[in-house]
Amino acid sequence: MHSLNLPSYNIKMTEKGGKRYIFDPLRRKNVAFTPEEWVRQHFVNYLITSKAYPSERIANEVAIHVNGTSKRCDTVVYDNYMDPLLIIEYKAPDITITEDVFNQISRYNSALKVPYLIVSNGLMHYCCNMDYINMKSRFLKDIPAYTEIKRAEINDNRKRK
Repeated sequence: MHSLNLPSYNIKMTEKGGKRYIFDPLRRKNVAFTPEEWVRQHFVNYLITSKAYPSERIANEVAIHVNGTSKRCDTVVYDNYMDPLLIIEYKAPDITITEDVFNQISRYNSALKVPYLIVSNGLMHYCCNMDYINMKSRFLKDIPAYTEIKRAEINDNRKRK
């Protein structure tokens, strides 16, 4: 599979009926192997092993409602109170990250109002910090560690929306 700009790890792959599957430890099951799933599994592993995100605070394929329609966030990370902290949208490595991808994750964020948005195709990763007080966003140079995401900042932003 495609080399990514993420740490490698011991991936569990299986094949059944001519179809390939990759094990998702968060969902505790084998899921269809796709280029996007390849990125997701590597990125989640990166968050857990390199950025100290607790695996029990991460969920894949989270159902939400946006303007009366059901959508699924690729990954959502929660705080200790199970309030959403960030949404991650993945694309296959051959998909260029464009404004359309940011528009997609922004639509999802209209339902969750998280302080951080991340978009990755496994090669390029972008993280935005949302400032709901001033109605701005700013791109960060790096993906923040779990401990860098301050509870006070999150509460402050949500109270003033």
